Amino acid sequence: MQLDSAQLNAFATVIDEGSFERAAAVLHVTRSAVSQRVKLLEERVGQVLVRRATPCTPTDAGQALYRHAREVALSEADALATIGGGQRSATRLAIGVNADSLATWFPAAMAQAAEGQPITFDIHVEDQDHSANLLREGRVMAAVTADPQPVQGCKVLPLGTLRYRALASPAFVQRHFATGVTAATLALAPMLVFNRKDALQERFVRRITRRALTPPVHWLPEAHAFVKATEAGLGWGMTPDPMVDSHLRAGTLVELIPGKPVDVALYWQYWRLNVQALAHMTAAVQAQARSALPAR
Repeated sequence: MQLDSAQLNAFATVIDEGSFERAAAVLHVTRSAVSQRVKLLEERVGQVLVRRATPCTPTDAGQALYRHAREVALSEADALATIGGGQRSATRLAIGVNADSLATWFPAAMAQAAEGQPITFDIHVEDQDHSANLLREGRVMAAVTADPQPVQGCKVLPLGTLRYRALASPAFVQRHFATGVTAATLALAPMLVFNRKDALQERFVRRITRRALTPPVHWLPEAHAFVKATEAGLGWGMTPDPMVDSHLRAGTLVELIPGKPVDVALYWQYWRLNVQALAHMTAAVQAQARSALPAR
């Protein structure tokens, strides 16, 4: 089946931008032109490809076609860069990253990959235990993930370990854990959790108590604010070493139980495409991970 490149690009841009209006602005055409191209593509493949919602998302059939569209765009950009001649347009890389990596070592990898290369980034923030789903859905072409099992069509590289510690302010520890860190005290002490997908605190509690507890929870989905709230004594929470080394040295944060970290092994999963931009990013991610993440 031969697919029209303009229709395919319009469909992919709608998914990228989340609406027909923004896709039209990016493509410099009218909204009706974008809608018509997507409709013709859907008629061509015989399936609905876009869920018309806010934002627009791909259907199950649309996920596979979206990935195909992005693979075609990457390959075309790589071919044009190889041929040369004229100004090179930037290659857009959609990448899934957990918030703690994005707040610590990952931006240096982005900067390294983009140095001297026409690359732009579309970063999707997702928990490391769930970021592989973005690859399965075709929403990203690479991801930092805790899943070592390769998604279909992807390669996997080990990156190292992000070490988390259960931390609180000294005053918080004195107030809530003066009698020790036990099931009884953990059940009452307010706990900081990044979002509903963040299972690190629960993992620590189960490791210490062998029980599932339901303490008071503060939901705080921003990495730096999470650390500040912990330091301010709002609650205790699991925080990665690269973000809190200075706080631990200064004594503004302390471990609930010294020597009981939770280690999260991270991997780089990326599409099996032989394109320069993705290769540059992969090399940069490996280089920055080697200096920032302890080897397993």
